[in-house]
Amino acid sequence: MTGDDRPAMAPLRASLPTAASNASSSAPARRAAEHRGRLRLRSLSWALLAGAAAGALALLALPGGLEAALRAGAAGFFYGLLAFHLQRVDPDDGHLQAGLVGAVCGLRSLAGPLPLPPLPAPPWSALEPLGVAEFLRTAMMEVLRGWLPLWLPLIGSALALHGALRLLPALRP
Repeated sequence: MTGDDRPAMAPLRASLPTAASNASSSAPARRAAEHRGRLRLRSLSWALLAGAAAGALALLALPGGLEAALRAGAAGFFYGLLAFHLQRVDPDDGHLQAGLVGAVCGLRSLAGPLPLPPLPAPPWSALEPLGVAEFLRTAMMEVLRGWLPLWLPLIGSALALHGALRLLPALRP
């Protein structure tokens, strides 16, 4: 650049932020960052509370010992994270919250073994409907025996989390 380029550079300098404008715009940005940080901490507290409650309930109630407690705790942690964000989106929709508990219980069920009885032979006749009915009754009972113990810690965790929210409203998002 040759000569005095100040007049040509004036539009560029006008569009650049100054130190005074940086100070005034950084305060809202700093408050927004602090708010996001508080939301992250609350989200983690919900997740840890739900995970600890599910793990403790599983350790006390399930015969699987530490492995069952860790699996239930991980599912409870997952539930806590999702429940926090669901509460932020729609705090008054109990159907969504119950559906979330059911969904996490369903995911937890996928990892559990399920010893089903053998299926009766395919040529079912009208004279032998008891074979199919017996199979369905036995299968239903095995599903309850196999999956209900997996669901109880998560249901207890959801109840503990919502009870804590009623006692400590500061935990709400």
